[in-house]
Order: sequence, then C-alpha cells, then structure tokens
Amino acid sequence: MTTLLHHLLDRAAAAHPDAPAISHSGSVHTYRDLDVASRRLAVWLTGRGVRRGDRVIVCLPTGPLVPALLYACSRAGAVFSVLNAQSPVAALAHVLTDAAPALLVTDSPQATAAAAAHGVAATGTADLRRVVRDGPDDTPLPPPIAVDPACLIYTSGSTGLPKAVVSTHAQMVFAAAAIASQLAYRADDVVWCALPLSFDYGMYQIFLSTIAGARLHLASPADTGPTLPHHLLSSGATVLPAVPALARALARMLSRPGATPPPLRLLTNTGAAMPPEIIRDLRARIPTLHVQLMFGLTECKRAAIMPIDEDLRRPGACGRALPGTEILIVDADGAAVPPDTVGEIVVRGPHVMAGYWRHPELTAQRFPRVEGLFPQLRTGDHGWLDADGYLYFVGRRDDIYKERGTRVSVTEVEAAAHRIPQVQAAAVLPPRADAGEDSATLFVVGELTAPEVLAALRAELDEIKSPLTCLVVPEIPLTRNGKVDRAGLVRIRAEDSRV
Repeated sequence: MTTLLHHLLDRAAAAHPDAPAISHSGSVHTYRDLDVASRRLAVWLTGRGVRRGDRVIVCLPTGPLVPALLYACSRAGAVFSVLNAQSPVAALAHVLTDAAPALLVTDSPQATAAAAAHGVAATGTADLRRVVRDGPDDTPLPPPIAVDPACLIYTSGSTGLPKAVVSTHAQMVFAAAAIASQLAYRADDVVWCALPLSFDYGMYQIFLSTIAGARLHLASPADTGPTLPHHLLSSGATVLPAVPALARALARMLSRPGATPPPLRLLTNTGAAMPPEIIRDLRARIPTLHVQLMFGLTECKRAAIMPIDEDLRRPGACGRALPGTEILIVDADGAAVPPDTVGEIVVRGPHVMAGYWRHPELTAQRFPRVEGLFPQLRTGDHGWLDADGYLYFVGRRDDIYKERGTRVSVTEVEAAAHRIPQVQAAAVLPPRADAGEDSATLFVVGELTAPEVLAALRAELDEIKSPLTCLVVPEIPLTRNGKVDRAGLVRIRAEDSRV
C-alpha cells in the first residue's frame, strides 16, 4: 500500500524503469535514473547528519536535481521546503529562522551567506551531482511513517510574514492520488511545467507525473516568452498546467499568422480564476485541447476539480469535491446552508493538511476540530454549491470588499473587464477602508483610455459595482507564481498619484 511519498517513485521505477521521467534543457532522465538519484541523495543526507524530522530548504533553479532531492528527503524522513531560487535574502532569512533547517541547498552566494549567519549548513548542486554520479545507493534507511511531516510550503496571507503549511506523507499521497484520479494523466503524456516548484501547483506536477508514469518537462521562465509555442511543439507537450498569464500569452502568440498549434490534449488551471474568453480562444486555436478547471488552497492542495470540459455545460463552476472528501458551505455561525446559498467554503477530508508550522493559534482557527466533523479547513473564501454539488467560487477571503457600500468580489470585476474586447489584461486593487477609500482601482492593459474602459465596464457590470478609478498600464505586475502582485499594484497607484 502506498503510504509514503517516495513510494510513488518506487512503484513507477518498478513498473517502467526505462520510461522518461524528467526532461530539462535537452537532457532526459528515466525513472530508473530518478530512483537511483533519490536513493543516493538520501544516503548522503543522513551522512551529513540530517535526521528524521529535520528540515531541508531547497533553493535551486528548476531542474532534475530538485525532484530527486525531494524524493530523497522523503526516504530520509526529512521535511523539505522548496523556495524560489530568486527569493530575496530577507524572505530566505525569515524561513531560516522559522524552519530552523539542518541544511540549505543553494547555489546562491547571498543565500549561502545568509545560512552561515543563521548557523545553518549549506551546500550546492556540485555536491549533489557528485553524489548522484558516484554515491552509494544500497544503504537501508529507517523509514518515516505516514503521519510524519514530509513538506513545509510557505504561503503568504494578507498580512504578516509567510507561514508554512505542514503536510504529512499521508496527506500528500492522498491528495496526489485523488487529483490524479480526476485529471487522468497518461503514461504517454508530456507534462510541460513552467510553474515554480516552490508553488504547490508546480510541485505536485512531480507527483502527478510519477503516478501516471508520464514525462515531466521542466521548463525555464525564459521558455514562456515569445518562443512559448515553439517550446511546446519541440517538447511534444500534451498537458499544460497553466495560470491565466501563461494561458493568455499562449493564446496571443497562437493568434499570429502562420502559428502552429502545439499537440496539447489537456489544459488545467488553479490558483487564480481562468477568464472564459482565454479558454474559448485556446479551444478555437488548438483543436485537440480539453480543459479541466480546479479550485484549491495550499492548506488542502485541491478542493474541487471539474470533469473534462464541464465548464462548457456549467459556466462559472470550478468542480466537485475530490473523491473521499467533502465541501460544505456554512454561514457566519458555522451552520451548513442550502444549495445556491453563498457562504464560507469549508473543506473536509484526508487532504486537509496538518496546520501551520509554529502557529498553533492560527491552526486552531483555520483547522478547527469539531466532534464528528474533522479534519476540516475553514477556508475564509466564499462560494456556493448547486444541487449537484458543483462549487461556484465568489471570492477569496482577501478579495471581497465594499464598493461604495455594496459587497463586491475582485473576481467579478476582473471577469467583467476581461469581457471588454480591447482589454488584454485586468486586475483590481480593493479600496483600503483604513485609509478612508470607498472605491477600488481597476488596472488594465489595452487599447482604450481609462474613461473608455470605465464606460465599457458599465455595460458588463452593475454601475454600483464598477470602480471609479481606472489606470491603463503597460503590464499587470505578477508574482513568480503567475498571480497578480497586489503590492506591485499599490506601488503603481502610489506613483500615479504623485504625477
């Protein structure tokens, strides 16, 4: 029975050892290669003094060493945490203090210096490559157990420093298997992943591909530029895990005369709502394409997944609860509400993670233990269920605001702006009640002037919900995970107010 994270790789390596597992920058590594690398790295970790329960911070550029190291940590009983290789030193310093790791793996001199300042040992890819090439792989290791933590994923909220979601082996394996049962990756798939592996949507592509025996193609950020269609074609990509910015860029590039559509059979999306017009455009330009939309949070990985192309029949829905899990909609008192009633989204099931690292009060608040109804996650997000159990997302906890006294969601306004043909991208910055603001600011990329955008928006949205201010900008700032960078929007608005 598969109970530990590295058992996913054990099964794949036994079933198809010579099948390609990871490709990156022209290199291809089989499942046997990945299995051997993970075993040698696991022995090396224990030799460096990493013990069961110790944290290992992985701060490396995307490449085949990262999946091997994550599986190695699982074998050694260590708890891995993947950070973006471009993380600012201040962000890394917070993680070094908070996680108190036994080891940092990085090639960054600044990160290495930060580790030394915190008394944390550091090593780089040169050591990892040497171990993968020459290290022993037959030393037995005392295995962890399924309830041991396997991973810390640092996630930001609306305030304060990033906090880490604790994921056990059992929770991660259940989540990966439940997601895999709905997405149905195939052994002949090439999963083209340009998402950061520090982003749980990107990280889980490793596990989903392993379960299917598929090839995971790890792309670099540069591959998502003007040559994106070429990279998809040359890699033979069949599955594209996408965020809206990536999907929008692909649709725009395929609109050029003579563009050749890649052989994609499946596009998935989670993390931020995918505008329907982008999906329509991609379906029109890629005849083989099917779509599965999802809803999730780091605290439970995925909450809901749509059946293939079900968005065509249920516009606005983001799926049904994963097999073996449940989604409830509750009112302010925590009581379940009837179908078609908006309330807070609550998620129950074995995929609900263990809580927040070193934040017992927040854990008790977001992961309350209710007799007969646990484990569960109070998401703080709002939505409703239809009579068939499909979830409709209204807005994230931080995305619901008052527009001149009327309750509005960022998602609703952004979707309306994207329906304006001349608008290429849009984002909303909610008003700050503490600053006396009562109207949001709409940021758009497109051919219209700000007054023209606002006039067109009133044809798509109730006037009382329409922001009073619009700024036309060259581009919408994004985080490394492809989500809208709210802090960047604040800076743009502040600079505009000084002009």
